[in-house]
Amino acid sequence: MKLKDAIFILLVNTVALGSATAEQYLRIGTGGTAGTYYPIGVLIASVVSQPGKIVATAQASNGSLGNVIGVSSGSLESGFSQADVATWAYKGTGIFEGKPAMPGLRLIASLYPESIHIVVNKGSDIKTVADLKGRRVALDEAGSGTLISARQVLAAYGLNESDIRPEYIKPNQAGDKLKSGALDAFFFTGGAPAKAIAELASDGRGIDLLPIDGVQAERLRAANPFLYTDTIAADTYLGVPAVKTLAVGAQWVTSDKMDAELVYQITRALFSDTAQKALSSGHAKGKFITRANAIQGAGIPFHPGAQRYYMEVGALK
Repeated sequence: MKLKDAIFILLVNTVALGSATAEQYLRIGTGGTAGTYYPIGVLIASVVSQPGKIVATAQASNGSLGNVIGVSSGSLESGFSQADVATWAYKGTGIFEGKPAMPGLRLIASLYPESIHIVVNKGSDIKTVADLKGRRVALDEAGSGTLISARQVLAAYGLNESDIRPEYIKPNQAGDKLKSGALDAFFFTGGAPAKAIAELASDGRGIDLLPIDGVQAERLRAANPFLYTDTIAADTYLGVPAVKTLAVGAQWVTSDKMDAELVYQITRALFSDTAQKALSSGHAKGKFITRANAIQGAGIPFHPGAQRYYMEVGALK
C-alpha cells in the first residue's frame, strides 16, 4: 500500500464512521511532514483503524520531546519518540535531569532504527563534524529528537552551539536553504530514506553525508547505551556512497491512562498479516515494524494492553 493510498483509505474510513457512537479516537504524534515519523504515522493509523470502533490519525508535531510531553500531559493519546528520549522522560534523567519525571509513559512497540544524518552539499569542503565549526548549521526545532542528537554529536567532537551558527528549522526548510547557499549543513535523525533528503539528493547539485565514526562515535555510544553503530547504505540517497553513522530506536509510546482494551486492539492490528504487508510496501522503514523487533530496546514498561498481546503470541513471558 502506497502512502497516498493509506491517506485516502484513512480519510474515507473517517468520513464513513462519522455517525457512529462507539468510536474511540487515537491521535499519533509524529514529526514534521518531511521526515519519517509522519508518513510512518499515516501508515500505522490506516492499519490500526477499525470501522465503527477505532479512528486513528497521524498528527504532525515537533517530534520526540514534544510527543512525550503531549502523551504525559494528555494532549495526545500516543506518539513516536526516540528510545533515549522516552526513557529519560520516564526516569527523569538525561535531558530531563532536575525536571519532573513522566512515570506514566508506556511502550506500545519499538518500530525501526533512526539514523543520524548530517547533510552537506555535494563537493562541500566540510568533510567531518569538526569542520562544522563556524558554519551555518540547522539543528531542527526545539522539541525534536534531532536537536538532542545534534547536540550530542557536536559535543563528541568538542563543539557546542556557540561554536557554530545554529538555525532551528525543519529538514524541508533546511534543504531549501542548503540548496540556495544560505546554509552549510543540517542534522536529521530519522529512518532512511527521509523524504526531504531524498528530494534534495535528486535535485540539482546533490548531497553528501558526513560520517560519525571512530573514537568520537565510541565515546558517544559509551555515554548513551541507546545509540548503536549503523550504516546508511550506498544509494539510499541518489549518488551518495555508504556512510557510517549512529542510530537510535524509534518507539510508539502512550500513557498508563490509556484504555487497555484499546491498546490491545491496536497492537494486535499492527501485526496482522494485512497490516504487515501494507507497512512493508508503504515505506522503506515499514519492513522493520515486526513483532520480533517490537519488544527490543524497551527502556520503559509496556502498556498492559500491548503486553497482553505480546504474551498471547509468545513474544513476552
